[in-house]
Amino acid sequence: PNARVGIRVPCATVGAELPPGADGKPFQIKLGQLRGVESQGMLCSASELKVSDASAGLLELAPDAPIGQNIREHLQLDDTVFTLKLTPNLAHCLSVLGVARELAALTGAPLKIPVIAPVAPGLSEVLPVHIAATDLCGRFSGRVVRNVNPQAPTPAWMVDRLARCGQRSVSALVDISNYVMFELGRPTHIFDLEKIHGGLHVRWARPGEQLTLLNGNTVALDAQVGVIADEHQVESLAGIMGGEATAVGDSTRHIYVEAAFWWPSAVAGRSRRFNFSTDAGHRFERGVDPALTVAHIERISQLIAEICGTPETAFGLVDDQQAAMPQPKAVTLRVARAAKVIGMPLTPTQCVDALARLGLEPREAQGLITVQPPSYRFDLQIEEDLIEEVARVIGFDHLPHTPPHAPVVAKLRPETQRSPFALRRSLAGLGYQETINFSFVDARWEHELAGNPHPIKLLNPIASQMGVMRSSLMGSLIQVA
Repeated sequence: PNARVGIRVPCATVGAELPPGADGKPFQIKLGQLRGVESQGMLCSASELKVSDASAGLLELAPDAPIGQNIREHLQLDDTVFTLKLTPNLAHCLSVLGVARELAALTGAPLKIPVIAPVAPGLSEVLPVHIAATDLCGRFSGRVVRNVNPQAPTPAWMVDRLARCGQRSVSALVDISNYVMFELGRPTHIFDLEKIHGGLHVRWARPGEQLTLLNGNTVALDAQVGVIADEHQVESLAGIMGGEATAVGDSTRHIYVEAAFWWPSAVAGRSRRFNFSTDAGHRFERGVDPALTVAHIERISQLIAEICGTPETAFGLVDDQQAAMPQPKAVTLRVARAAKVIGMPLTPTQCVDALARLGLEPREAQGLITVQPPSYRFDLQIEEDLIEEVARVIGFDHLPHTPPHAPVVAKLRPETQRSPFALRRSLAGLGYQETINFSFVDARWEHELAGNPHPIKLLNPIASQMGVMRSSLMGSLIQVA
């Protein structure tokens, strides 16, 4: 539907092989006839190249895309994509910035922290926000932005980077929010400002309230779920997902950008109660840096101005409410204790260097190293956490292989404490054989082999030849032999 003169699109020529289709088989371009005209190739959509799920028309390239260039080279499809499976204590690595911090620490490469220049406000407008539950939200920052262009196309570079993160492109405003989450680690939300009634209230939900989410599900809320509500209704599940009522769309003109710090305990497990999970909930329940809400709003503002901005676009003041900021406590590491736990000799210099490479700013005095955890390291709470960091940076492959030296001494039990099973096994090992027979035998055996003319008779024998109780094993052993 978007084919027109002058656009630049991918062309698969005769002999080219496209990615497998629905049948799982590669699709090879062959010379053919189309309406009586010889076809020398096929113009491709993004879905046919498997670079995106979008299939509405041809994949439009930039107007200056070099004609004749290999499409793999142009779209950088030969790039390497790493899939990181993180344990819950590495929530600070759920972003490009977080991974960069780790790589800088482990490789010694310099870390380049992105510089986020604030966007000059052109409005004094601030949306009223009331934090009623400080045990839910410790910090809430927001900004009004007016006269944006919601129909602006998302730049190809952003669509490409989102796709490499496993995120499909939705719209420019939504893509910007998702992009900053992957870049800096904080989930944010963009409301349609004109759909908000009055101000916003950050509180726990009330029994009986309902919310239709962006995924189309309508959920029943209770007092264990945090929400963002306006004067009329609930508009968003706190730290999990926004509501359909205030979602941005093609008709959106004015928006409200929100970035908050939600306490992990207030978000943990909430989305699973409703049988779904989100990137936002995954991050907030593990802990997100509370110190950078304003910086992240500024980063979103930069991208909005660049992508969705118009000559009339105006940014309001950033409203930053700090209701209950976390107060991380200093953690102390004993070098001797670290050496004992890790299992190798350590010096204070080694420990200080390892922690400094992680950006923890350690202070050393008389074998004790004290660290004030940065705001993005929720997991550093006890001494063992620092010991783990030291071991990680030094490298587990450098730890010595020390087998246990515990002597193995066989202990014999007294015969009076041995079980019948153990005695039977011992006798079998000495060459004896065990027979297991019925205790009932023929009366003739008992008389002739045991010399017992008056054996005990059974009132109801299971067989006629098993009518008496035996007093000797002789008959049973002869039968087995």
